[in-house]
Amino acid sequence: MTPAPLALPHATYLEHLAAESQRFRDVLATCDLDAPVPSCPDWDARALLDHLAGVQWHWGTVVRERITEDGDLEPPPFPHEREALLAAYDDASAALQGSLRDTDPDTEVWMWAEDKRVGFIARRQALEAAVHRMDAELAAGVPVTAVDPALAADGVLEVLDVMYGGCPPWGSFEPLGPHAVVRCTDTGDEVTVVVGRFTGTDPDGTSYDEPDLSVRAADPESEPSAAVTGTADDLLAWLWHRRGRASVTMTGDATTIEVLVGLLDGAID
Repeated sequence: MTPAPLALPHATYLEHLAAESQRFRDVLATCDLDAPVPSCPDWDARALLDHLAGVQWHWGTVVRERITEDGDLEPPPFPHEREALLAAYDDASAALQGSLRDTDPDTEVWMWAEDKRVGFIARRQALEAAVHRMDAELAAGVPVTAVDPALAADGVLEVLDVMYGGCPPWGSFEPLGPHAVVRCTDTGDEVTVVVGRFTGTDPDGTSYDEPDLSVRAADPESEPSAAVTGTADDLLAWLWHRRGRASVTMTGDATTIEVLVGLLDGAID
């Protein structure tokens, strides 16, 4: 299957990745690294910094070395002390951005998602940095700045289609209804999802039979029975559990909303 075109140009994802990564760093450069991260209860700010350094090291290595198979690719242990940890983060972030900048976005490498293109990794990492930048600001107790509307709207699609709605090749999704629409009030973008059931047995032998949702199985001609609306930034933050339900507006059938919210309240794997 040919991957769908990405919503933004490759260069634009790289611009957002650079800006969000820098803002993340700037906040944590002065934040108490022992401060808890409200949106990630198991982490303090030091663990958050260590995490994004590791994530950016990982994907920079995958792209730079053209890794095409899953393996035990573990980042080196990062230092505990602030300045040394910040320096390690700087190195990992620069290496990721350089690898993405120097590689054709249509190049295929290993990726856990269906889309194996380097361009998808640029998209994923721009959004990864944006969400963790929110975490850094929450930990530091400073105002949470808005994600660029176009990137946030693309992120709304990604979290619904890939993070919640992705169906692995060993599984299947049966749409059962109802449909709901998630609508960005500032950009006009909207994503229709359908509720259904996911079944399958993974390569480790674990079987699944559970409620799920899908973007791709939704019927574009179906009339949604409920809607979730808000700015793209508010929707992105709500879907990633970085902002509360009061930040978005829910209208329509109460049962549809209850089912949808129940699914979206689950952890993102």
